Amino acid sequence: LALVLYDFTAEPGNNELSVRAGDTKCVICVCSVSERVDLVDGDKLLFKLQTHFFSSSPLLVFQIGNAGGGGGGDSWSGGGAYVSNTEGWDSRGHQHNQQATPPGEDNDGEWDDDWDDQSLGGYYGNEQAEGEGGVSGRSAHGPSTGEVGPVWLYPTSPLDCVIADPKKESKLYGLKSFIEYQVTPSTTNRPVNHRYKHFDWLYERLLEKFGSLLPIPSLPDKQVTGRFEEDFIRMRMERLQAWMTRMCRHPVVSQSDVFQLFLTYKDEKEWKSGKRKTEKDETVGPMMFSLVEPEAAELDAAQVEQRCEQYSRFTKSMDDGVRELLNVGHTHWKRCTGPLPKEYERIGRAFRNLSTVFSSSKYPGEETLTDALTAAGKTYEEIALIVAQQPQKDLYFLLETNSEYKGLLGCFPEIIAVHKAAVEKVKEADRLVSAGKISSSDKRSMNQRSSCMSYSLQAEMNHFHSNRIYDYNRVMQLYLEQQVTFYQQIADKLRGALSQFTTL
Repeated sequence: LALVLYDFTAEPGNNELSVRAGDTKCVICVCSVSERVDLVDGDKLLFKLQTHFFSSSPLLVFQIGNAGGGGGGDSWSGGGAYVSNTEGWDSRGHQHNQQATPPGEDNDGEWDDDWDDQSLGGYYGNEQAEGEGGVSGRSAHGPSTGEVGPVWLYPTSPLDCVIADPKKESKLYGLKSFIEYQVTPSTTNRPVNHRYKHFDWLYERLLEKFGSLLPIPSLPDKQVTGRFEEDFIRMRMERLQAWMTRMCRHPVVSQSDVFQLFLTYKDEKEWKSGKRKTEKDETVGPMMFSLVEPEAAELDAAQVEQRCEQYSRFTKSMDDGVRELLNVGHTHWKRCTGPLPKEYERIGRAFRNLSTVFSSSKYPGEETLTDALTAAGKTYEEIALIVAQQPQKDLYFLLETNSEYKGLLGCFPEIIAVHKAAVEKVKEADRLVSAGKISSSDKRSMNQRSSCMSYSLQAEMNHFHSNRIYDYNRVMQLYLEQQVTFYQQIADKLRGALSQFTTL
């Protein structure tokens, strides 16, 4: 079911599709593409077409959101939302940490071909509300309540994947060794195999394509030594799992061609073909804003600037709070695994030493007291062990979640800088018009693009807030539940020690 925005009559011999304006829930506007576009809904082919009108504006797909939640049958896959090009907007360069290649791990000649990703996959839903195109759409965890503003359109079937079964493999007759992980997406339940360098390649592609639009957090760091130790492999697998889970939860990233190919390629031929295609993708960085065209009230520069400042303040404040919690947490971890257990051990030894002294008196009837003192000493030594083991049961998950958010928040300054640069260009437009350097039409286009960018930022911040509330609720519940169990264990042991002493 589709709503076509404009009539279009196909020209003979161009393999084009004639369409007429209509009225329905899902809006599809066909603009130009330089190559054939296949629009699919799941496994069902909806359109196969080639068009050559409106320069530099490929396929546009929109979902009009409903207040209170999206309809179950309105999720589309394939295609994206493209509008005008972004000529005149500054590109955003990315600097990545270049680390030395561990011997025998990378640069093994396996990646001779490259991929491409030409679709947005996660769509932008909106509905006129309070003059700003607000929508209350589907969140990552179910229908949202109340008007939160623009949201991405979430797929009806959330994507997930499981990373498991790490195996040490080798090539070149054993000269180069690496760990290969089995990655199984929920959509196919068919495992594919990937090395760390493949995840790193995916990260670079996602960062290049979406980095101006969405926060793409870094992967867990490379490591030169100890790469094949069991604990390191387990830790890396857990962190890769967390990274992939977060990418799966994002409606734009998870539905993109490059991400889908990473999870579902069928054979080496498809893998290499897709890799070549991705490397040729020119719709990257700020050009991605041309994929979003909300049918909503246009925002002026002051509104856009206000949004940027609001998000900038929040993300900066949250980043400070996350870093503080990480510092406090790491300090507490060191105390729990170092000096604190030793203090309990010293208390335990002191009780047991005192019991030995008391026993040396040979005073009749003293055995009950000395045995109780010995038991109390053992209790404190057992508590020392419980204290040392506790961070792994609760603090670990709290710190890992905060580390993830530290990575996410670290992306926002550059993202917001792109938006602020757009605002400055719009504010400068009046002077340029007066000087005859741009036309009034150019100024309107600049303002439209800035407004469109603002709506995409609002959609991304709503996604971020939705996940933030979910993640911190979950991790704080786990942390406090484990803390209750921890202190209950200690209380039970102390009650047991107390019961050994007789009441005089």
